[in-house]
Amino acid sequence: MPRELVRHPDHSRHRSLGVVLAWIEWFAVHGPGDVQGVPLHPRHGEALPLDDEFAGLILDCYTHDEAGRRLYDTVAISRAKGRAKSELAGFIALAEAFAPVRFAGWAQGGERYVWRDFVYEYEPGEPLGRPVTYPFIRCLATEESQSGNTYDNVLYNLEHGPLAEDLPSGTAGMTRIFLPQGGEIRPSTAAASSRDGGKETLAVFDEPHLYIQPELRQMYRTVDRNLRKRREAAPWALLTSTMYQPGENSVLEKLHERSKLIAEGKTRERRLLWDHREAPAEVDLTDLEQMRAALREVYGPFGDVLDLDGIVESEFWNVEKDPEESRRYFFNQPTAARDAWTTHPLWSACTDIERHIADDAPIVLFFDGSKSDDATGLMGCDVESGHLMTLACWERPAGPQGEGWEVDRADVDRVVREVFATRNVVGFFADVAHFESYVDQWALDFGDRLLIQASGGRAAHAVAWDMRATLREFTAACERMEIDIREGDLTHDGDSRLQRHVLNARRRPNRYGVSISKEGRESPRKIDLAVCAIGARMVRRLVLASPEWAKRKTKEKRRTGRVIGWR
Repeated sequence: MPRELVRHPDHSRHRSLGVVLAWIEWFAVHGPGDVQGVPLHPRHGEALPLDDEFAGLILDCYTHDEAGRRLYDTVAISRAKGRAKSELAGFIALAEAFAPVRFAGWAQGGERYVWRDFVYEYEPGEPLGRPVTYPFIRCLATEESQSGNTYDNVLYNLEHGPLAEDLPSGTAGMTRIFLPQGGEIRPSTAAASSRDGGKETLAVFDEPHLYIQPELRQMYRTVDRNLRKRREAAPWALLTSTMYQPGENSVLEKLHERSKLIAEGKTRERRLLWDHREAPAEVDLTDLEQMRAALREVYGPFGDVLDLDGIVESEFWNVEKDPEESRRYFFNQPTAARDAWTTHPLWSACTDIERHIADDAPIVLFFDGSKSDDATGLMGCDVESGHLMTLACWERPAGPQGEGWEVDRADVDRVVREVFATRNVVGFFADVAHFESYVDQWALDFGDRLLIQASGGRAAHAVAWDMRATLREFTAACERMEIDIREGDLTHDGDSRLQRHVLNARRRPNRYGVSISKEGRESPRKIDLAVCAIGARMVRRLVLASPEWAKRKTKEKRRTGRVIGWR
């Protein structure tokens, strides 16, 4: 999964304020660093233009719907360390201070925007732009002693770039920038932002993967809430960051969870743009060519100007460095929490979205039910290949929609029956908790189709599997599946809900080995589909070991001359 995008269904760059990108390319120069002072536009000589990826990101920030409303009030851009994310944020902050960044109607064609020596002619149907009245741009930093990388780039441009021309003396300073037309750009820390009344038209949060302290989380909440105050100014937030460490509950991690809910259709809101890029999951860290290719993938066009070999040797091959930290910073992958059951790269490496399992192929099912808090899930597993399929998941909706929510048991029953009506189910275990009567009825209706009985610590039953009485068996299944993931001996359908639940799972030792559980008893991070996936793989192994399956294989060979195989 090199690129993860969550966009509004109406997203189209054809309805973006292209004048903003043109303005940035005309006026901005590169900030502090090896190429400081080099312009983006070649009108003054040698230039280093924006690459296509960053140009596209600027257009994405300013896309509108057909009614002329900007699609996003929050934009999160996740890129590897050294990708010049803060510089990009600085360019956008400059545009928000001076450029025509708000919708002003649709162009008939031929209209012109002129400012200083910049002239932009609109195409027919293109959105027209206007400047913000009294822009207030806040650049958030994590340390009291820092002004922040974004603000440093803004300040450099206003002191050394084309925008510095004709600026009144004293406009730009280390603590704030007073804009000639009214408004200001201000660097802020947690303490300062909480004291201000909040007139922001743009808030830039740099490296929110570091916002793990209570005061930094509160800073984000306070400023984000302030962005709702100036309706006519259409305020918004821009977050630029390297990927987070799972389990730290950083602002970026929570935002990623929000993006997944949007992608899964579990919330009505759509005003978040999430754009994350990471290296491929399967990379041999000892192979220089594979490492170079992975870094080129994660850095995109910017990889051409980086010392890729130097990154490999000093970050990945240096025995003093933690490889997991190097993956997070330079591959931009969310590395596992210390007690994580498995890792994001290992799970992603098992993804096979192209695999198709025929309707008549023998499969097994595992069901884990809940009433209201935990999720309810149904997983399938192909007997022949071991491929995992996410068949259904019911979770409490986010926000007010989730108040008083309970799983629709009739819908759960409908889905189970639909799977049995359309698939060749040969094994089915269902946790009895909260669904006892349904499980009993499923056993009566479908038990004669199943090759094995689910005991679960009780008397023999066609379907019922009592999780509370099967710690030894389930622990063994957890350990076996973790090995299969690590060795790449399973595949799954890449479902984002399944991935989220699997990566939420934590290692929990017990007297029988290592099982899984949530982070804590009251944790909102669900793992129910992970439980179902482990259970489905367990049921498959039981089917493969059963005398009934051996008889079926023999009959199939006699009938077709083909032996049913498996991994």
